[in-house]
Amino acid sequence: MVCFRLSPAPGSGLLLLCLVLGAVSSYALELNLTNSEKATCLYAKWQMNFTIRYETTSKNYKTVAISDLVNATYNGSVCGDDQHGPRIEVQFGSGFSWTVNFTKQVSTYSIESISFSYDTKDNTTFPDAKEKGVFTVYELVTFRIPLDDIFRCNSVLTLEKHDVGQRYWDVHVQAFVQNGTVSTKEFLCDKDKTSTTVVPIVPTTLPSPTTTPTPKEKPETGSYSVKNGNDTCLLATMGLQLNITQDKVTSIININPNTTDFTGSCHSQTAVLRLNSSNIKYLDFVFAVKNENRFYLKEVNVSMYLVNGSVFSFGNNNLSYWDAPLGSSYMCRKEQTVSVSEAFQINTFDLRVQPFNVIKGKYSTAQECSLDDDTILIPIVVGAGLSGLIIVIVIAYLIGRRKSYAGYQTL
Repeated sequence: MVCFRLSPAPGSGLLLLCLVLGAVSSYALELNLTNSEKATCLYAKWQMNFTIRYETTSKNYKTVAISDLVNATYNGSVCGDDQHGPRIEVQFGSGFSWTVNFTKQVSTYSIESISFSYDTKDNTTFPDAKEKGVFTVYELVTFRIPLDDIFRCNSVLTLEKHDVGQRYWDVHVQAFVQNGTVSTKEFLCDKDKTSTTVVPIVPTTLPSPTTTPTPKEKPETGSYSVKNGNDTCLLATMGLQLNITQDKVTSIININPNTTDFTGSCHSQTAVLRLNSSNIKYLDFVFAVKNENRFYLKEVNVSMYLVNGSVFSFGNNNLSYWDAPLGSSYMCRKEQTVSVSEAFQINTFDLRVQPFNVIKGKYSTAQECSLDDDTILIPIVVGAGLSGLIIVIVIAYLIGRRKSYAGYQTL
């Protein structure tokens, strides 16, 4: 746990802020604000990530994914007073800031607004942005919660505005904490009330839908690329089939590369490929570097319109697929499943990706997936043959012994 002492707002006393950076299976951020009497006045723990689409100097569009909040600071977070309500302020990365404001009514309190700011003057994140400056997205939220209840939403909450996507999940927050004790009584968001909670953790088993979807033919293979200036920095070739389960009904959707647009961005430690079409607002594949010598698929985010008119949105930044050494590509010709959640899987066909160290716009030597590796069958076949031969020899020996004893009788 890392704690910070913050400068108090007038009349609010000394504030102590504690941040817990959890493991991948726990909460990414945890915040405890205390007043001058060392009593908790605001408590929150949550996970969040962001995507930003921006126009480049070449009049193309790129998308960056922001999910690393390790070096966050919290200047400006306050418990509030008679004139001003509580506020959480988070600063991270190069010029990113996030603020949530709370207000109090007679018997309830509200999560009133959320704002997110980013600075396109940061040449590392936005190296070729057409417009340079600080941009802010402001959202009115108005979640109203009974006093002395803690607001909980394990499901993914998505906000989309002005080419900025915000995703929140595993949210537990209580403003105006009574008597310094965080409540155990939970007020659930609508998504947690009406559906089985979908948390962004790779499941060990998949649900059994009550209806069997009609099998679809193998999707057409598409080729996608992302440029950094004039140089290609990401290559991807794959057929994509989406499996979405809602209300125990599974839909299978093949992505048509001929009607699909693609954008993305490349950085030293992350790379993003975004696909979108008439029914897909965005499908993001976020790659990351690990151990300074390998890459892998770390995150998938999706928002799309379903046949029934509803919008399906989900994000998982805790994946571990398509692992290969830097300087090579990853290949898997056979069908492979990326389990994003219990409700959302992606089947890939004829897959090949290289999100880093692309040279002259061509794939480097491929590391093949285990599904394509037929050499493992050779020792299995040889072993099975030897085992069968040993069994035959043993049986023949036993039969021979029985026949040899059959000619002797006791005198």
